[in-house]
Amino acid sequence: MSRVYNFSAGPAVLPEEVLREAADEMMDYKGTGMSVMEMSHRSKAYDTIIKEAEADLRDLMNIPDNYKVLFLQGGASQQFAMIPMNLMKNKKAAYIVTGQWAKKAYQEAKLYGDAVEVASSADKTFSYIPDCSDLDIPEDADYVYICENNTIYGTKFKELPNTKGHTLVSDVSSCFLSEPVDVTKYGVIYGGVQKNVGPAGVVVVIIREDLITEDVLEGTPTMLRYKIHADAESLYNTPPAYGIYICGKVFKWLKKMGGLSVMKERNEEKAKILYDFLDESKLFKGTVVAKDRSLMNVPFVTGNDELDAKFVKEAADAGFVNLKGHRSVGGMRASIYNAMPKEGVEKLVAFMKKFEEENA
Repeated sequence: MSRVYNFSAGPAVLPEEVLREAADEMMDYKGTGMSVMEMSHRSKAYDTIIKEAEADLRDLMNIPDNYKVLFLQGGASQQFAMIPMNLMKNKKAAYIVTGQWAKKAYQEAKLYGDAVEVASSADKTFSYIPDCSDLDIPEDADYVYICENNTIYGTKFKELPNTKGHTLVSDVSSCFLSEPVDVTKYGVIYGGVQKNVGPAGVVVVIIREDLITEDVLEGTPTMLRYKIHADAESLYNTPPAYGIYICGKVFKWLKKMGGLSVMKERNEEKAKILYDFLDESKLFKGTVVAKDRSLMNVPFVTGNDELDAKFVKEAADAGFVNLKGHRSVGGMRASIYNAMPKEGVEKLVAFMKKFEEENA
């Protein structure tokens, strides 16, 4: 069986080059006589792997020295609790709700303090990003929280909110490393890696050092304290060692490709192919306000549930898999992360044109 074009929102497509390298090293990593899967996280070989991964990520994102990089577990969803536990000193935070994951983070924060929804796009099924230039942010809010790219609804913040001097916390799970980013604009920037960076099981947290303190909410478990992980350099307990190893390979691949500005150009080019077709199609329609469209996740519909189901099935038979939209919204969604080649998008559009002719 040949490889399919995998449009899954996550776990998602990885660079073939990375998969081949990992396959070559599966039985014997660099003369150690064992796989990284079998290796102690305290070993010299593994220490090199995790340190190089961090160095390459710092290089790719120009991460300043006063930010820590943590490789943690529990996915982005565990961060929904870790953030208020560690950052809610005044027990107050502002949340901008632009989709399912921001909503879940907001609901989780309410368990720990006064979480205030300062903006939302729920009124139009999260199909746009609200104006965040002049929000009513409580003076004593500890931070302002966003989910920067909404995987389910296909929207993306093109401009960061005006936080009025408050710390910005951003979940970048589905746009992580897809374009250059100014880390200094954030207090915390984090993402589950299973969309654009590696296999499921790792979450990368980039956090400004002044936010890492002993002063956490009472009852915060040891494992959920940023300081514990920062002091132990992500090795407080056994980390998701193999996942971090693959992420490290993806970082090297990104550097070899020319870095994040090159990735942004490639991603814009791929997204344009698909959005241009959706804009002229008589059958398929994009569901997002044009100015807020994500480069990573492209949702679309025919307007007919039966036709949507027929399209998803025929596409899968033709080698374009995982195009079914999230169960909460239906329709279709093509996730076109860094590792999706341009040819995959071109072939998908050719298939969509053919489907449209046959089902007009």
